[in-house]
Amino acid sequence: MSRLQPPRGTHDLLADDNRRHRRITDVFRGVAEGYGFGQIATPIFEFTEVFKRTLGETSDVVSKEMYTFDDRSGASLTLRPEYTAGIVRALISGGLGQHLPLRFYAWGPMFRYERPQKGRLRQFHQIDAEILGVPEVQADTEVIALAADLLDALGLGAVTTLEINSLGDPESRAAYRSALVDYFSRHEQDLSQDSRQRLSRNPLRILDSKDPGDRALIEQAPPMEESLNTASCDFFARLRDGLTNLGIAFSINRRLVRGLDYYTHTAFEFTTTALGAQGAVIAGGRYDGLVAQMGGPQVAGVGWAGGIERLALLIDQPPPPARPLAMVPVGEEAQDIALDFSHRLRRAGIAVDMGYRGNLGKRLKRANRQNARAAIIIGGDELAAGAAVVRDLDSGAQLTVAFAQLVNYFTSGGGSA
Repeated sequence: MSRLQPPRGTHDLLADDNRRHRRITDVFRGVAEGYGFGQIATPIFEFTEVFKRTLGETSDVVSKEMYTFDDRSGASLTLRPEYTAGIVRALISGGLGQHLPLRFYAWGPMFRYERPQKGRLRQFHQIDAEILGVPEVQADTEVIALAADLLDALGLGAVTTLEINSLGDPESRAAYRSALVDYFSRHEQDLSQDSRQRLSRNPLRILDSKDPGDRALIEQAPPMEESLNTASCDFFARLRDGLTNLGIAFSINRRLVRGLDYYTHTAFEFTTTALGAQGAVIAGGRYDGLVAQMGGPQVAGVGWAGGIERLALLIDQPPPPARPLAMVPVGEEAQDIALDFSHRLRRAGIAVDMGYRGNLGKRLKRANRQNARAAIIIGGDELAAGAAVVRDLDSGAQLTVAFAQLVNYFTSGGGSA
């Protein structure tokens, strides 16, 4: 019986959940297209190398969380754990570099094997926005503004906070890496096992550690700003000025990092206190080295991803769809004409729930369960009279409407809830 349950970390999206998801994606589409972004859809699975080259073989995602399998030809494939790598792969394999700059938005399911918790599942859904081919700071400002406008449109601007930081250019990152290695090496015996492994491979990722002992050491670690060169400081200053000019409030979080080497300059997150420890709802940054790392040309990039499940926990329940009509044929002889009128009403843009079996009482009970606003009753007497009985299911009042006028009666506003 357990095999008939959804796997741990997955769930069925029924009507209410789907309305929340659709509200987020509908608003996202409108805001993104208002910024000139075009939609892209990449495959749900890619060759495993796409993610290993981008996320790093030593990262938790690659080493612990990816759903990887061999297909029948022996090729190693992975269900996508994030969007950016697939979009960059599409840029390279599709020869899109000649069309730069490019602005893409996307949404869809992602897959990571991790401990399920509030707003975090093993199959989860993300919205994503990327600008490729723009090294100027204006692109960073614009993708952040896009995220801020989305949150405002969802009614979440007041419950989220923008945090930003500078990771510096490659020269600054290299200097900071050296400073971190020097500092943490002096305290190596006090680091967690994971952080000791990161020390030689990717010391910036130590700053993401949630281990209490690591956190105490991190508090005393050298700050990133001490390693920023003049160009990096100037880039970050222009980002702050750009956000201020747009009226987008932010705070600087000097511990906000991205551990992978292809990230440069901007890192940012929109966070909330309404979801407990899992506070980030949108996170992103600049990744100028990623396309080249994947074997493509040197192309600048900046973007973000947001968790639809987390956003869905924050937004108000969208209103239900318009109340349908209930078509209630009584007797076999009324089935065909009832189906014909249902079809004509639906083509006119009116939702109709068709009752297929049961006596009049049972079909009317179903109509009430479906929250129908009115029932159209067609039986033998109605067929003989050439008219249907229309019953208001709120007041109980009913009237007779000729078949010839039935569709027009509802399309002209009759029977409105």
